[in-house]
Amino acid sequence: MQSADSQKPPKRPRRDGSPRTPPNTPPADTERSPSPDLHLDHRTWGPEQVCSFLRDCGFSDSGLLERCREKKITGSILPFLDESLLEDLGISSYGKRIKLLNNIQQLDQTHVYTMKVINDPIHGHIEFHPLLIRIIDTPQFQRLRYIKQLGGGYYVFPGASHNRFEHSLGVGYLAGRLVRELSEKQPELQISERDMLCVQIAGLCHDLGHGPFSHMFDGRFIPLARPDVKWTWLYKGRPKEKSFLYEIVANKRNGIDVDKWDYFARDCHHLGIQNNFDYKRFIKFARVCEVDDRKHICTREKEVGNLYDMFHTRNSLHRRAYQHKVGNIIDTMITDAFLEADPYIEITGTEGKKYHISTAIDDMEAFTKLTDNIFLEILYSADPKLDAARAILKKIECRNLYKFVGETQPIGQIKIKRENYESLPKGVASAKPSDMVLEPELKAEDFVVDVINMDYGMEDKNPIDHVRFYCKSEPSQAIMITKNQVSQFLPEVFAEQLIRVYCKKTDKRSLYAAQQHFVHWCLINDFTKPQDGDIVAPLITPRKLEWNYTDPAQSPAHTREASKFRVQLFPDDSV
Repeated sequence: MQSADSQKPPKRPRRDGSPRTPPNTPPADTERSPSPDLHLDHRTWGPEQVCSFLRDCGFSDSGLLERCREKKITGSILPFLDESLLEDLGISSYGKRIKLLNNIQQLDQTHVYTMKVINDPIHGHIEFHPLLIRIIDTPQFQRLRYIKQLGGGYYVFPGASHNRFEHSLGVGYLAGRLVRELSEKQPELQISERDMLCVQIAGLCHDLGHGPFSHMFDGRFIPLARPDVKWTWLYKGRPKEKSFLYEIVANKRNGIDVDKWDYFARDCHHLGIQNNFDYKRFIKFARVCEVDDRKHICTREKEVGNLYDMFHTRNSLHRRAYQHKVGNIIDTMITDAFLEADPYIEITGTEGKKYHISTAIDDMEAFTKLTDNIFLEILYSADPKLDAARAILKKIECRNLYKFVGETQPIGQIKIKRENYESLPKGVASAKPSDMVLEPELKAEDFVVDVINMDYGMEDKNPIDHVRFYCKSEPSQAIMITKNQVSQFLPEVFAEQLIRVYCKKTDKRSLYAAQQHFVHWCLINDFTKPQDGDIVAPLITPRKLEWNYTDPAQSPAHTREASKFRVQLFPDDSV
C-alpha cells in the first residue's frame, strides 16, 4: 500500500524543463551563506537580499550579482523586470530569463497567502502585511485595547465603548489605501514598498502616546500635573521629494488626513450620529502636484465643497460629542481624582523603578501598564491615602456630577489666553452681585471654568486656504480656490471660544447662587448673554441695556464697536 506522499502527482516541470523547486532551495552543488531575511515580504528586500534570492534560484554568477548591486535592484523592482531588463543585467539565455520570471511570479503568489485579514466593522475585511502584524502583536500596541477612544464620552453615549486599538488599525489601513493609490496613479513618484510600509506603520502607531481616557490625560491631567512637559514630534526620514508622505497620517499643512477619516466614520458609528463625509472620493481624486517647489497631495477642484463639508462635520462632532458639557465635566472630575491619587499610585517600570501616574510617561515599561484600568484601581482600593480620589470617582459612578451653571462667549475678536485660564474661577467667585443676599458664600475652588476653542482645525485660519487643487484638463498644475469662489453660505470666521462654568457644590441653594455669580460675571465682562439668563437670573439681566432688546437689530451692540464699551476682563488687557 502506497503512503499518502507517494500518491501525490509529481510537480509539473517549468517551461524551460527545470524542476519546479521552491525559490529558496539551493542546488546541491552550490555553497553559500544563509539567505538574509528572505522570510520577509520580497517588496521590502534591499539589493543584498535580491542577490541572495538570485543565488537561491541558481543564478550564482558573480558578474550578475555585482550588476544588481550597482543598479540597486530591490525587491520592489523584481515584479517589473522584463526580458529586456534581464538581458541588460547579463541574463542572455531565454530559458534562464523564463526561469527567473517564474520564480518572481511565485513570490507574488506566496505574498497573497501571508497577508492577515481582519474583519473591521467600519472598513470591512482589511489586510495587513506580516510586518505590521508583528507591530500590532506587541504589548505596547495591545495596550490600546484598554484606552477608550472618547474618554469620558462613554458616560454620555452608551455606544461609545470603542478603543484606540481598533481606531489605530483603521488609520493604518486607510494610510495604506491612500499611499498605494498615489503609487499606482503616479509611478513617477517612485513610492517604494518600503515607503508604503512606513506610512502604514505611522498610521498604526500614531496614538501609542495616549494615556488613560485619551485626550483627558494629555490635554487636562499632564498640563496640570507636569506643566513643564512639552511633547513634540520630529518629521524626518524621507527626502524633500517625498515630503508629501507626511501629509497622509497627520497633515499639519491643512488637516486633511486619514486619522480624521477613520474617527469620523468610527465615532459616528458608535455615537449614533450620521457621517456625511465620504473619504473614498478623496482617495480616488488624490494626486501629488508641485506647490512652491515642494510636492503636496492635491485633489480635484470639484471636491472643494466636499472638503468644506468635511470640516463642518468635524465641527459638528465636537459640538455634539467631543465637547459635550457632561462628557467634559466627567473628564474634569477624573482629572481631579488622578491629581489626588498621583502621589500614592506606584507603577513598576524598568529595573523595578517606581513611577507615579504623571511620571510613567518617562518610562516605556511603566507607561505600557498605564491604561483606563487605573480608574478601577483607585475606585476599588482600600488605601486610605486614596480616599479623596476614590470619593470623586464614586460620584461619577453614582452620577453625582459637578453641576453645569451656564455657557457664554467673548464678544468680537478678543479671546481668553491660556495663561489666564487659572484665574477665571476666582473671577466668577468675586462676581457676586452686591445688592443680592446669596447663601452660601461661594469661593474660587467651588467653580470649574472650562474654556473650549472651537475651530476648523487650524485656529482662526481657513484650512481650505492651505489646500491645492487641480483641474481635469491640467492634472499636474496646482491651483488655489478662495472661499468666495465656492459659496456665499460659507462661514466668515473659523474659530470661536466657548466658556462653560460648573459648580462643585450640588445643592439647590449653591446652584442658584452660582447662577447669579455667573450671569453677573458675563455682564461685567461683556460676554454674550447666557441663553437661559432671563430665567435663572431675572434680577440681573435687565441691568445690561443691550441684553434687553427683543429685536437684535435694535441693540446698541449692532451700532457701536464692541471694543468701545467692553469692560476689561484683566487689568492689563491681556486676554
